[in-house]
Amino acid sequence: MELPAPLRQAVDQLLEGIPLPKLKQAADTLSRRYRAETRDGRLHLSDDLAAKAYLATRLPATFAAVRASMDMVAQSLPNFSPKTLLDVGAGPGTAFWAARDCWDGLEEAVLVETSPAIRAVGAGLASHAAPTAARYIAADVGGGLRDLNAADLVTLAYVLDELDPAKIDALIDRLWSLTIGTLIIVEPGTPAGWQRILRVRSRLIEAGAYLAAPCPHQAACPLVAPDWCHFSRRVARSRLHRLAKGGEVPWEDEKYIVVAASRVPADALEARVLAPPQASSGMVRLKLCEADGTVADRVVTRREGAAFKAARKLDWGDGMWGE
Repeated sequence: MELPAPLRQAVDQLLEGIPLPKLKQAADTLSRRYRAETRDGRLHLSDDLAAKAYLATRLPATFAAVRASMDMVAQSLPNFSPKTLLDVGAGPGTAFWAARDCWDGLEEAVLVETSPAIRAVGAGLASHAAPTAARYIAADVGGGLRDLNAADLVTLAYVLDELDPAKIDALIDRLWSLTIGTLIIVEPGTPAGWQRILRVRSRLIEAGAYLAAPCPHQAACPLVAPDWCHFSRRVARSRLHRLAKGGEVPWEDEKYIVVAASRVPADALEARVLAPPQASSGMVRLKLCEADGTVADRVVTRREGAAFKAARKLDWGDGMWGE
């Protein structure tokens, strides 16, 4: 997956002329803070160079994860067509650009962000998103989010890992109160990210939400540590991306976990593929989260005809719908 052309071109313009050693050093610092889930009172994206390092090294992967999450929602809620978006912890506008790419009827977006540096960068990028109107609001994500209007689609992507855990429940309650249609929350696909999503999932179910993705049921998650639910999206790396990260492979795999909650029931999902399918001659082995709230290993053989042909096309994260 690649960034939409207008976004990619705007990012390239912003990064033009930045000395590679400075960009690489800022990218290394940013990577260490994200990997350690550092919470020291300082913003990860504290200045212009850190913001631009994020564009070079993290934006393509986070965009891919959020866009894939939205694909899950679009498949489960085929009649959902948001006109308005509220993106909290918007960063450079990742979820805005993903939503615009997924739902072409998006008309207006409000993007809430704490960091002045990434707000400035994101506002510049959003100016290339016509005809969709987008505006940034400066606000502390953990500070109550007062004076915001409800939106059809509300998003929170890669934010909970930076937030004081004591503030999560109140934030989720507030976001759900601002959701007219669907709320999408995306986190890194780590065991810790999964635990945060489980907490959010339980909170939303208790509030009366219907799960739209990825779960095919509203029962307790059947996975038990050290196993955990997560998905993966392959991302193409630009030359600058490879240089800034010191990598040689022209792609990387972004692991992510998502929960999406809706005001209306989603289409009934039979199962979700929880791991890369294992295919061999005449057989496909699938690890599935099923509609009855269980995890199952299902083996589909060539003798099953149409089911076998369908299984061979499945990928990690795909949903399975009954006939």
